[in-house]
Amino acid sequence: MKMQFNAANPDKPKAKIRRSSLFRRFFLTSTLMLLGTLMIAGMSLMVFVSSYWTNEKAELLKKNVYSVAINTADVLSSEYMGENRKGSIMMICNNLNQISSAIEADIFVVDTEGDIIYCKDVLKSGFSLYTGSCMLHGAYKIDEKTMRMAVDRSCSFTGDLDGTLDSLSFIVSSPVKVGEETVAVVFATQSLTRGLAPYILTIFRMFLYASLIGILFALVVAYITTARTTKPLRLMSEAAKRYANGDFSYRIPAGSKNSRKSDEISTLIEAFNSMAQDLATLESSRRSFIANVSHELKTPMTTIGGFVDGILDGTIGEDRQEQYLGIVSEEVKRLKRLVEQMLNLSRIESGEVKLNPTEFDISEMIVTTLISFEQMIDDKQIDVRGLETFRQLNIKADRDMIYQVIFNLVDNAVKYTPEGGFIEVDAADGADRITVRISNSGHGIESEETEKIFERFYKVDKSRSYDAKSAGMGLYLVKMLVELHNGRIRAHSVIDERTDFIFWLPK
Repeated sequence: MKMQFNAANPDKPKAKIRRSSLFRRFFLTSTLMLLGTLMIAGMSLMVFVSSYWTNEKAELLKKNVYSVAINTADVLSSEYMGENRKGSIMMICNNLNQISSAIEADIFVVDTEGDIIYCKDVLKSGFSLYTGSCMLHGAYKIDEKTMRMAVDRSCSFTGDLDGTLDSLSFIVSSPVKVGEETVAVVFATQSLTRGLAPYILTIFRMFLYASLIGILFALVVAYITTARTTKPLRLMSEAAKRYANGDFSYRIPAGSKNSRKSDEISTLIEAFNSMAQDLATLESSRRSFIANVSHELKTPMTTIGGFVDGILDGTIGEDRQEQYLGIVSEEVKRLKRLVEQMLNLSRIESGEVKLNPTEFDISEMIVTTLISFEQMIDDKQIDVRGLETFRQLNIKADRDMIYQVIFNLVDNAVKYTPEGGFIEVDAADGADRITVRISNSGHGIESEETEKIFERFYKVDKSRSYDAKSAGMGLYLVKMLVELHNGRIRAHSVIDERTDFIFWLPK
């Protein structure tokens, strides 16, 4: 699948897009489903229409055959038959002719031997009315098996009367009884080929015309719907290719919220754009991290290498070697802390870190941590507040992880507190949690930065000297360790006054 982009605006695809194989599959599938549905509907319609026509004709034939049988029985049993046989035969044949024409069927009367005695065409045959024979029906002969069945009761079936009829027909019979004796049988036949076929063909033709109109409309709708459905997928495919090449600037247009329903596609687009934003942020953080870590590693390694070379080649005299070896030792410790932070982050993110909860006094841990920074606190003449209100607060958590959290926050506070400033600590006991606050005076953090400082590799301001030795991992590590204990941490700052870091842990 290929998509072209405007050189002036690379974020907006050109209108002309070659249809993808996905579009073709969707459209072809929709078309085949539509045609299949119409085919099934047409076949079902033909079956239902055929069944309806057959049932209607059967009922109509049965009613009229029964009526003819009654009328014929009345005529044959009347005195008029004996007085005027010619008139009686004319009356019966005229009745057969009228009803046959009305229901478009062939109705005739046979004797109990299966020979035709009265039919609708005898009046037009030119032969004797007394004999009741005509050129059409004179050759008819009902087979013995059919007669045995028809003499006793009314019947309906399909067939050709053992070759008597020239096509498959629907046949209905009814006995003519004079008293208790069957003297004749009325038969009515209607050709299925000449009757049902034209009717079915007419219905099918109307269905076909209506279906063609429906198919054209459905194909247009299917084309538009398929194009609109697959367009976001095409855009996502192109976006994925861009992301794979390292370009995270492209965003898939989602349309206005008023004009677009909150369906699965729009939700997917929002998630895709959100993923792109996260990837862009991560990529920016990664590059920043590489630059920071490279600087962090380069500076102490350069210092270590320079001092070691100076000691080895005699540039640094023996009286100053101890001083410079102390600097080398501090730089090595700095490298060690950086590597340990990176390893800890890697283990936490991969899920390798397991909690080892023990009960300990968190107030004592805060005090102990502050004592470990005593030299730096005294050098900067920092006033430590809040220790006078401390009391024992026991909590069950992973001691080493919580120590890492407190150590990083205290280290952060000492690092960014100006000379003569203050650090304030507080630990409060709640119903189901313990809350710890570590604050420090200083420049503070801008409000838009307070949420970002907990992101991986993020540095508040790379241009400020007080942030020069930060690789942007300490607060992210703190956040990970606190959330690993199902706790939460947040920051609050007042510019040029103070910064508060507050976290709570469940008891």
